[in-house]
Amino acid sequence: MAQVEQTTAEEEHRFHCYTTSTVPWSVHLYWLLFWGFSTYYVLKFLLPVLSTELQSPP
Repeated sequence: MAQVEQTTAEEEHRFHCYTTSTVPWSVHLYWLLFWGFSTYYVLKFLLPVLSTELQSPP
């Protein structure tokens, strides 16, 4: 088995430069709209009917 050579963090940094891609603003807007609609749906339609559906299921 070959020996792994021990290098310092400064030497390793030369070969491992990671870059990230930024998330477009439209994706943030889609998530905001999704969570806004989900919250509206739960509060407006699901919670008022949930108690009656649990007591007498179809």
